[in-house]
Amino acid sequence: MFKQLIINVAEHETRVALLEDGNIAELYVDRGDDSDIAGNIYKGKVLRVLPGMQAAFVNIGLNQAAFIYVDDVFYDDFKEYERIFNVESESEDDGLENETNPLFPKKRDFNIEELLCEGQEVLVQAAKSPMGTKGARISSYISMPGRFLVLMPNSDHIGVSRRIEDEIERERLKGMVQKLRTEDFGYIVRTAAEGEQEEKLAYEMGFLNNLWKNVQKKFETAPAPSLMHQELSISLRAVRDLLIQEVEKVVIDSKTTYYAILSFLDTYMPRLKDHVVLYEGAEPVFDSYNLEGDISRALKRKVWLKSGGYILIEHTEALVAIDVNTGRYVGKHNLEETILKTNLEAVKEIAYQIRLRDLGGIIIIDFIDMEKKSNQEKIFSALKEALKKDKSKTHVLPISEMGLIQMTRKRTREPLTRILCEPCFYCEGEGYLVSRQSICYSIYREILRDAHDMDGTRLTLRVNPQIAELLLGQEDILIASLERGIGKQIVIYPNPEFHMEQFDIFEVLSQ
Repeated sequence: MFKQLIINVAEHETRVALLEDGNIAELYVDRGDDSDIAGNIYKGKVLRVLPGMQAAFVNIGLNQAAFIYVDDVFYDDFKEYERIFNVESESEDDGLENETNPLFPKKRDFNIEELLCEGQEVLVQAAKSPMGTKGARISSYISMPGRFLVLMPNSDHIGVSRRIEDEIERERLKGMVQKLRTEDFGYIVRTAAEGEQEEKLAYEMGFLNNLWKNVQKKFETAPAPSLMHQELSISLRAVRDLLIQEVEKVVIDSKTTYYAILSFLDTYMPRLKDHVVLYEGAEPVFDSYNLEGDISRALKRKVWLKSGGYILIEHTEALVAIDVNTGRYVGKHNLEETILKTNLEAVKEIAYQIRLRDLGGIIIIDFIDMEKKSNQEKIFSALKEALKKDKSKTHVLPISEMGLIQMTRKRTREPLTRILCEPCFYCEGEGYLVSRQSICYSIYREILRDAHDMDGTRLTLRVNPQIAELLLGQEDILIASLERGIGKQIVIYPNPEFHMEQFDIFEVLSQ
């Protein structure tokens, strides 16, 4: 599979697209705001401690307070537990997200109020960016990723990425890190370190150690809240994390960022500089690679399948619901075969859309009901296979008796639709408006309700033009009935500035 990164840099926005065989698989957008702060390190001040939730709110300088759970609060004797049990911490996804080891003892029970108090200054790292109405999730267990290593100053263990499968190479790298380290810090060896020599790991280890010491020095004097360390820009992160193992080519349309990437590679991977290309075409780079259409499609609620079926993707506060429908596809032989073919086609599109839209949390998929157990197992197996390309952790349960698949996907940032879209100012995100006919009936009831308190000879009704058209046309019987019932004339004035559901009723006094 040929993979490449396409980077589009504008004055206020940077977009990074990961292409697989010419198709966009992942999209990252950075607009220089607080939408993507994962990895940043802050000096924060505790605002509130919540014993009932075993969590605390911390001011880290954003519009919303960040929150930290008791299990994410570092305390000094935790290292002693690690030393006693000597359990190696490894990561399924290259050392950036540590997986809880079932052999490791549960941390000594502390209450949040024993670890934090209001007004306390703390050094924390953003684990998840703010999402919707939720503030950032933070942790005081710091990790600082480099190209080959991840520094974990609050630990003293050495782990090796599970993607490095050769046992001899794993032992070589682990022994190398043990030999090189001069501080009582923990490290995870990333996949990119496979086959590398000692000099490169030594250089990066020294670089990360100095970075951490600088953060500690800043913490001593900086006010709270303050940003102590900012993660690399989105373009440099993409190059750091993807170029060596996955991506064969990087295409970028900005000279400034192009030279910044070359400078970055000079430090870490000089031999990869030839893989970076400056795009200088007249056509915008995303248009040149036909990406804008796919991005627009990823924002739609309904996604059509090639067969004529379609899937519906709905976001709720608690979960994402995906529904599969046959649509225009009627099949060729029998109903079960038609359903199976639609479901199998939907599986590929669902896995693709989940990754492209960066959907996370609980995901419920409602496939079209299948009678045969063997067909249900085919769908389940096909979905698990399609999700293997996804770097985010997923957990999929078999199809239930109701024909649903329940799955979870690790969520660290807003989905694409939340980044690029905003709630409809008309329906405020509800997805529905009161029907025009219902609005007419509401007006009818409102006038009847207040008519006995009105002394004027006529009423003025101001409404949205579409409602005015309905009241003067199809629903004119309502106005005629009202005029007979209340004995007053009703004059309707359309106002184009009115919301569809908005109306005003005025009485006109006789002169």
